[in-house]
Amino acid sequence: METVQLDFLGDLRRTHTCGELRLSDTGKRALLMGWVHRRRDLGGVFFIHLRDRDGVTQIVFHVDGDPAVHARAELLGSEYVIAVEGTVAKRDAATINPGLSTGEVELVAEKLWILNESRTPPFPMEETVDVKEDARLKYRYVDLRRPHMQRNIMLRSRVSFAVREYLYSQGFLEIETPFMTRSTPEGARDYLVPSRVQPGSFYALPQSPQIFKQLLMVSGYDKYFQIVRCFRDEDLRADRQPEFTQIDIEMAFPQQERVYETVEPMLQRVFQTAGFEVSTPFPRLTYAQAMRSYGIDKPDLRLPPFYVLEGESWQLALGLTFPPVAIHIPKCGGLSRKERDELKDFGTERGLRVYDDKKLDPKLLDQARTAAGAAEEDLLMIVGWPGPPKGHRPEETFYQACGQLRLFAGQKFQDRHKLLDPQNFKLLWVVDFPMFEWDEEEKRWNAAHHPFTSVHDEDLEKLTADPARCRAKSYDVVLNGIELGSGSIRIHRRDVQAKVFAALGFSDEEARRRFGFLLEALEYGAPPHGGIALGLDRLVMLLAGETSIREVIPFPKTARGTDLMCDAPSTVPERQLKELGIRLAGGESRAADKS
Repeated sequence: METVQLDFLGDLRRTHTCGELRLSDTGKRALLMGWVHRRRDLGGVFFIHLRDRDGVTQIVFHVDGDPAVHARAELLGSEYVIAVEGTVAKRDAATINPGLSTGEVELVAEKLWILNESRTPPFPMEETVDVKEDARLKYRYVDLRRPHMQRNIMLRSRVSFAVREYLYSQGFLEIETPFMTRSTPEGARDYLVPSRVQPGSFYALPQSPQIFKQLLMVSGYDKYFQIVRCFRDEDLRADRQPEFTQIDIEMAFPQQERVYETVEPMLQRVFQTAGFEVSTPFPRLTYAQAMRSYGIDKPDLRLPPFYVLEGESWQLALGLTFPPVAIHIPKCGGLSRKERDELKDFGTERGLRVYDDKKLDPKLLDQARTAAGAAEEDLLMIVGWPGPPKGHRPEETFYQACGQLRLFAGQKFQDRHKLLDPQNFKLLWVVDFPMFEWDEEEKRWNAAHHPFTSVHDEDLEKLTADPARCRAKSYDVVLNGIELGSGSIRIHRRDVQAKVFAALGFSDEEARRRFGFLLEALEYGAPPHGGIALGLDRLVMLLAGETSIREVIPFPKTARGTDLMCDAPSTVPERQLKELGIRLAGGESRAADKS
């Protein structure tokens, strides 16, 4: 089939996108360009839907208009790229398509240019067609044409613009930080980049710009932000990718309130950009309150909290290690024996004992129902911990198991209570996290946030005396049970930073080796500073109503960290490895070639 180059059209220019034509354009000339989305041949009349990122317009070719143009139109296949010129016409009332923004009009074609042909696409471009993810990722350049993917990527662009617009309006400077830096312990494995000019030495791709944004505060740039790529070599899941994007914010001289006052209106504007309203200020819970009421540090407020049943009567009656918990899920109605057994089995697997409310003392049961605020048609579970205390904060071990049971029951009966509507957005702050978390494998304390987080002033003495109860000046913003962002007030004094390193088991020599440049910078008039990093991918995922961040990232990796489209990661020629001074374990045969 003969195709033409774009410049063959001469002085003609595209006058409209495929989603722009309206009733007011009736009688006007229009030149559209795009992809053939659908085709329908009715003999003397031939219809196509022409698509671009802005929408779809119906094009009609009449055989009695120009037979040559009609004959050429019959050659069109799915995803052919064309240009078509004609006159905008009003559709008959019976043929109006309310599903299209252009559904009241159509373009009566007079000229047609085929700009490129297309092989048969690997899958249809329709919204409702279920396509295996491997196929979508292998042909991602085709998948990205699908309407729902176009909406997601355009939403991501609008969200990024809204963030930039707001932060610029608040006096923040957008400053870039390096992608190649030194490896520092930040909670996950680094991706390493070998240096050719310094054999045996490696750069690391940043897990976050944490140290650099702190140095920018030392440098006097008191309001910084960037929308930045970060890299972590960790196991993947629906909301985690090896490379991801953060909205990174830092400011000098802030109290925690100043961080909240910056982030809340920014998120409010982002939600408005996506067509939703959220109110401010966001509610706040301390970490201790969140664990005691929800059993998790990122509570989903769409389900009611559980209630700790204090009082000796409960513990004496049930013989438990801790006061039991009443979990209630609204409007579940009567449960079958099978459903009750599933809940009990889930709890037992996590060390809990789930009591059958039919076998409990009715007086105690009434007390529990009243305390938890549960109505008669609500599911009520009394849950206890029958075993010995476990962990460095043993009550949290119990609450975490209760929190898992609460979420399991809430998700299991969503079809009854319908509280987990993805567009029922519930935002909150969780504050005052533990400073440290215990690493059972390493038998030592690790920084729960990162090692540059300030400790509460009144807990300074607990750094070494009682690290399990030491609270950090850290905070997370949470949406519907998902952590959107995490931040803290940073350490700005060398002596305090040295104490934290010591509590983490770093010797002076190791601290200087890993963080010497930062420790030195703190001695040159570092101001108090703090900030937050929010996950752009997760935020857009939730706004788009998706369940995986792969749906809002243009070119994501699979769950195994591979790029099916580019076939990455891949082997490299042996000569490249030699230049870098690298020899692969298992011999040279794993290199791509020996040239």
